[in-house]
Amino acid sequence: MIDREHDLPLAQQARLVDLSRSSLYYQARPVSQRDIEMMNRIDRLHTDWPFAGSRMLRDMLRRESYNVGRRHVAALMKRMGIEALYRKKKTSRPHPEHKVFPYLLRGMTIERPNQVWACDISYIPMRRGFLYLFAVLDWATRKILAWRLSNTLTTDFCLDAVEEAFSRYGKPEIFNTDQGSQFTDASFVRLITENGVRLSMDGKGSWRDNIFVERLWRSIKYEEVYLHAYESGSEAKASLGRYIVFYNQQRPHQALDGQPPDAVYFTSPQLVQAA
Repeated sequence: MIDREHDLPLAQQARLVDLSRSSLYYQARPVSQRDIEMMNRIDRLHTDWPFAGSRMLRDMLRRESYNVGRRHVAALMKRMGIEALYRKKKTSRPHPEHKVFPYLLRGMTIERPNQVWACDISYIPMRRGFLYLFAVLDWATRKILAWRLSNTLTTDFCLDAVEEAFSRYGKPEIFNTDQGSQFTDASFVRLITENGVRLSMDGKGSWRDNIFVERLWRSIKYEEVYLHAYESGSEAKASLGRYIVFYNQQRPHQALDGQPPDAVYFTSPQLVQAA
C-alpha cells in the first residue's frame, strides 16, 4: 500500500490512503498476549466502573483469576491512556511546557450545529492488539464529524481528523478538548486557532465537561467494539466505519427526540440558511 521507493513523499502517500502518518515510522514494542487480554478486560471494567483505580481493578482482576499486582495494572492503564474518574478520566497527560486554555462552556446553552465541537481519544481492543480511536463530535447534534484510528498516541492522526472535519463541515465557534498532550501540542493549537476557532479545555479533574464524548465511547464499545474481536487494523477500520455511518444516519438518539444525528444536523435552520 505504501511504496517507500516512490517519488511521492510518505506523508502524502499516507494521506491518500487514509493512514495515520505515525504508523509509517513507528516500530511497535511487543505486548504479550496475556497483557493484551488484561488490557481488554480493564477496558470493559473501566467503561462500567470509571471510578476504579489500579488497586480496585487489581482486586477485580484477581477475582477473575488474573494473578497481577497493582503496579502492573497501573502500567497497563498508562499504556491504554486511562485513569480513574476521581483523578481525571483521559487518554493522555498534559505536557508541562504546553499552554492550557480556559474552559469556555460553563453556563452556555449549546443548541445549534457548529456552535461547539468536542474531541477525544479512546482505547480500542482487538484480538491480538489494540488501537486508539480519535473522534470529532458536534456537541449539539452528537454527529461524528470525522474520526481516525492509530496505533500510537501521537498528535498527527488527531490533526488529520480535525482537518477533514473543517473541510467537510466548516468551522465551529468553539472547539472543546481535555488537557491531554495531543491537544495542548503547538501544532494542534495552531490548527484550531489559526482557523478562527476559540479553543476551550476541560478543567483538570472535570470529567463532566466532556460527558457527551464519554457517552459516545460507551455506545461505540457496547454496540460495536465488544461485539467483535478485530483480527487486524483494517478490519477494525471497516467495521467501525460501518457503525459510525449507522450511528450518524440511522441510530435513534434519546437526547434528539429519537432522531439520528444527521437528521438534526442537516435540518438545522442555521445550516439551511447558510446553504
